[in-house]
Amino acid sequence: MQKTIFITGASSGLGKATAKLFQSNGWNVIATMRNPEKETELSQLENVTLLPLDVTNLEQIQETVKTAIELHTIDVVFNNAGYGLMGALETLSDDKILRQLDTNLLGVIRVTKAFIPYFRAKKNGLFISTTSIGGFMGFPLHSIYHATKFALEGWSESMSFELGQFGIGIKTVAPGGISTDFIGRSLDLNKSDEYQNLENKLLQNIDEMMQNASTAEQIAEVVYEAVTDGKDQVRYIAGADANAIYSRRLEVGKEEFRKEIGQQFS
Repeated sequence: MQKTIFITGASSGLGKATAKLFQSNGWNVIATMRNPEKETELSQLENVTLLPLDVTNLEQIQETVKTAIELHTIDVVFNNAGYGLMGALETLSDDKILRQLDTNLLGVIRVTKAFIPYFRAKKNGLFISTTSIGGFMGFPLHSIYHATKFALEGWSESMSFELGQFGIGIKTVAPGGISTDFIGRSLDLNKSDEYQNLENKLLQNIDEMMQNASTAEQIAEVVYEAVTDGKDQVRYIAGADANAIYSRRLEVGKEEFRKEIGQQFS
C-alpha cells in the first residue's frame, strides 16, 4: 500500500527537497507551509497535497492534522519547520526569544502531540525531526537556537521510551551546513556594536562552513534513509561536514573541542 509522509516547513530547502524525494519514490506527500497558495513547484506534482500550517498556531495545527488524517493514512511525520536566531543574548528582545522557542521547539512538540493518539491507535508510525549539529555542540551568538536544538535531541530520546511501547518510532536528523537560502531566508541576525568583532568572525566562519555544505537533496537522502532503514536508532548525523565536526568532538572530548572552537573566535 502507498505510504504517506506529512512534512512541515515544505516551502523551501530541506522540506521541499524531502517532499520531492519521497514523491519520486512513490509516496503520498502532504506538504505543509504557512502560505501554500504561493507554492508553484510542489503543486504540480502527482500525489502531493499542500496544506496551510503555521506551527506556532495550535488551532491550525489541530485543524490541519485532522484534515491530513482524513485524506490519507499517515505513516511518517517530518517536523522540519524552523529558522535560526543569531545574536548576543542581551541584544535579543523577549519577543524574538519566544518566537524562536515557539517555532523550533514548541512547534515540533505541538505537531507531534497532535499525531500521537492517531499513531497509538494504529500501533505504528514514525516521527522524525530536523535538529542540527548545533544540537550537540555550541557556537557563539546562537544560544537560543542551540537551546531549541539541544532540547529537541533530549526530548526525542525521552519520547523514544514513551512511544516505543506502542510501536511508534522517533528519530532526529542533524545536518551541518545546507547550501540553501537559509542565511537570507531563515536566519534572523541581530547585530550589536558591543559584539561586532565576534559577529564578524562568526560570519566569516559561516562563509567558510558553507563552502563544505551539503545540498538539501543530500540531507533529504538521510531523511529517507532514517525513515526506511527500520533501525532502532534515534540520531542521524547528516552531511560530511557535520560528521567530521562530530567525530572531532568525540576524539578530543567535549571540553577540548569547546576550547578549539573558542580559539577560532579569539
